[in-house]
Amino acid sequence: MIIPALVLGLLVGGLLGLTGAGGSILAVPALVYGVGMPLPEAIPTSLVVVGAASAVAVLPRLRGGVNWRLAAVIGAPGIATAFLGSLVSARIEPRVLLGVFAVIMVVAGVRMFFPTKSVGGPCALPGGGTDWRHCLPRALATGAVVGFLTGLLGVGGGFLIVPALTLVLGLPMALTVGTSLVIIVINSAAGFLAHVGAVQLDWAVVGVFAAAAMAASFVAGRLARGLSDVVLKRGFAVLVLLVAAYVATRAIIG
Repeated sequence: MIIPALVLGLLVGGLLGLTGAGGSILAVPALVYGVGMPLPEAIPTSLVVVGAASAVAVLPRLRGGVNWRLAAVIGAPGIATAFLGSLVSARIEPRVLLGVFAVIMVVAGVRMFFPTKSVGGPCALPGGGTDWRHCLPRALATGAVVGFLTGLLGVGGGFLIVPALTLVLGLPMALTVGTSLVIIVINSAAGFLAHVGAVQLDWAVVGVFAAAAMAASFVAGRLARGLSDVVLKRGFAVLVLLVAAYVATRAIIG
């Protein structure tokens, strides 16, 4: 299990560092099908990996690359709804849960083919500043939905946060990736705490997977500055759709 965890950790961390999203949605199927972990153990393990890799990936963006106030506003409601998601997750058959996961991966993959251009919005006005009267309800709703999915499926939610920040809240792409990573850290921590008491984790595998993901996310975060955003997103979209097809097939045949 150690070698697959090392290789897949590099892949997940690299994708997370490059796009600010996406690595997390591959972590659960990587742990279940690549490492051979049961789903109840894979969910909290993925949250450790995703949270640690996101914390490292945000380091190159600390100066001017994070909207800290908005990250806190979105992350706060997600803490409560992550616990709710974990309660629901424990009552759903793993095969059904993986089917839901595959559907969400398809939606995320298709969305990645379309550009997410910032046009200004209530949380990032074209002239600067924030219209909190209109921004706050949207930000809280976004945080609640993403937090629930974090607890339910063991994903950091970046594949939902990135389009929400750019299209719904109007945040410029320069701030979107870093802000998304901070929110993923908050959601992953809450989701892990909600799940950790119910399963016994293999900390050797967790450590190898997380260390590989952290190293890859840091390097990828630096490399991402010189790469085309369109190429990265479309390449990632193809990968997500392929994995979604595999997860759906395995869920159907058991």
